[in-house]
Amino acid sequence: MGRVATFLVGAFAQLTALQSAVAEPIAPTPRGAPSVDLGYAVYEGSYDASSKVNSFKGIRYAAPPLGNLRWAAPQAPATNRSATIPATEYPSACPQTGASSKTPPQYGFVSGPGNEDCLFLNVFAPAGAKNLPVFFWIHGGGYGLFSSKGLDPTEFMSTNGNAFVSVVIQYRLGAFGFLSGEDIKQDGALNAGLLDMNFALQWVQQYIQKFGGDPTRVTIAGESAGGAAVMYQAMAYGGKQDKTLFSNIITASPWVPYQYNYDDEVPTKAYDDFAEAAGCQDADDTLQCLRAADTVVLQNASAKVSEAGPFGTFAFLPVTDGTFVQKRPTEQLFAKAVKGKRLLSSNLAHEGVPLSPPTAKTLQAFRDYIDITFPNFSDADKAALEKQYSYAGDDKDTDPSAPLFDTTGVSGPTAVNQSVHATGQQQRVFNVFAEYAFDCPSYWLASAFPQAWKYQWSAPPSYHGFDLNALWSKGQKAPGRDFIRTFQKIWGSFITTNNPIISISDAKGSKNNATVPVGLFGKINWPQWNDRSPTLLSLNFTGGVPQFHDPTENLKYYTYTDPGVTNQHKIADARKWEGGRGNRCDWWKSQASKVPY
Repeated sequence: MGRVATFLVGAFAQLTALQSAVAEPIAPTPRGAPSVDLGYAVYEGSYDASSKVNSFKGIRYAAPPLGNLRWAAPQAPATNRSATIPATEYPSACPQTGASSKTPPQYGFVSGPGNEDCLFLNVFAPAGAKNLPVFFWIHGGGYGLFSSKGLDPTEFMSTNGNAFVSVVIQYRLGAFGFLSGEDIKQDGALNAGLLDMNFALQWVQQYIQKFGGDPTRVTIAGESAGGAAVMYQAMAYGGKQDKTLFSNIITASPWVPYQYNYDDEVPTKAYDDFAEAAGCQDADDTLQCLRAADTVVLQNASAKVSEAGPFGTFAFLPVTDGTFVQKRPTEQLFAKAVKGKRLLSSNLAHEGVPLSPPTAKTLQAFRDYIDITFPNFSDADKAALEKQYSYAGDDKDTDPSAPLFDTTGVSGPTAVNQSVHATGQQQRVFNVFAEYAFDCPSYWLASAFPQAWKYQWSAPPSYHGFDLNALWSKGQKAPGRDFIRTFQKIWGSFITTNNPIISISDAKGSKNNATVPVGLFGKINWPQWNDRSPTLLSLNFTGGVPQFHDPTENLKYYTYTDPGVTNQHKIADARKWEGGRGNRCDWWKSQASKVPY
């Protein structure tokens, strides 16, 4: 067992030893609020009569990662039974480390202050819950952004009859969670943010029964970096973690850009740049200097390093550490060395927006993007990439007068050079980024599991992250209530029945003229994924009231709301989809070691 593994096991043994009081299930307090005794602390949450859900916000699952616990594996929280702790407010966000400063601030990928004492989770449990499945959410944000704040799953739960318990976690971000290098290897924990997630999953195994959850039926889910984070949990310790922490996985738009060894040039430079920005470059003990530094200094240093990168990039990412992360994702996925029984995998139609540069409208700009993004590619590799993404007129610059419209996925123009967001060379850039970093990983993940289903969110504007509107849906109107309900029923069915196939009526919604693939016994037709005949379900709609958005000069789109949104779903050959995406993913598979990912 590796050193980090020993840390985690030891910490949880310590946590178990601290349980001098046996934790009791949720009980009402004299004021009527729900209360739960976890042994190490007693928390008082709140009850919402409209949703019939008890919520507990800000439950500490690990000790504050401060001082010498900076860049250490998560540790058990101290016992604090002096008073009941209110659990009615979202916890403070972890320090935020945004994307490159070349990314427009309107996109929301900007650095900001946070609180290092942020290892908390929120539990939402139906009143009277007993032995319900568990939905465990890991937020995305490039491993540098966002938090649990505002993530309220109660509408999603209500759509599914309050048939599961939800857990939403926070984890260390940016340099605090993903600083790498030899110093961290020797006197800390690499991939600390991933270890936080794993520690929270162990917390669920220990305590979720107190909230009415069943620890043997856990579905871990995430989007973007969160979608890849659940992949890393399945890959943990070479796919052989000695604990069963989950059985199902939902990976939405898994973001897998590149993964270096912890001591490679790129993460080592990020470490050195971070130390310099924090004023520790000349210290006798650099890591100890960083652990003693003021949090504002460190947060500014983390932001400075990340913001110096190319458009849409984040500086601090998971690395191959030899223990928790033993191989590159592609190596392990192709070997099917993963833990978990079932997978629901997805991508959006336009994953390349908004994190790839929106001004690459010439052939030279496309080639410049390839040069920057794939520094390990030879001239022959770059020529082969251009051939993979060829189209009629691919030697010409983008025509600004070309019409913008969505492809069908199965005929006519393809996503290589046509979308509702761009055409020509600009769309070529968007699609290269979409396929290498999101779409192909979603295919490969589906192929790695014994049972898997794959869908594409095709509903406009279907840019990266737009599907979160339908998950955290309170107050959301786009893309129509029928569509949102269908989406939530698919996820809910997977969480509660281990199968995402829903009824025809749930797929159609309220419109008789909705189109869905009809299967047997009143269910939709949605074959499981297999490599010989990979099938995806395209989730789309027609109609609706258009609303125009133009957050930046280079990003304009429409959303659609009721009345008139009519579901239109279809199954398709994933290999032939968008003019042969499966073949292009095979090409990326052949180049995986050079990306590297």
